[in-house]
Amino acid sequence: MNEDGTAPRVVLYGRAGCHLCDEARAVVVRACARAGAAWAEVDVDAPDPAGRDLRALMGELVPVVEVDGVRQGYWQIDEERVVRALVRGLRTS
Repeated sequence: MNEDGTAPRVVLYGRAGCHLCDEARAVVVRACARAGAAWAEVDVDAPDPAGRDLRALMGELVPVVEVDGVRQGYWQIDEERVVRALVRGLRTS
């Protein structure tokens, strides 16, 4: 949760020791800085507070990036696509 109690708009699902996750994190940091959006990182191998089996849901797709709950990519994350999704979301909210 953000300081204002809202969920972050961008979620990066990954796991420890994943070099693609490290690359995706850098992309998410840049995209969110450009769009002024908050983001969070979730370890798919850790217990999920909501009880979802993230390892089964995300499996071998990590890293996975979602913006406003919509998957924007996996494995190789496109910074421009993430920014476009963030901008579109601002126009509709």
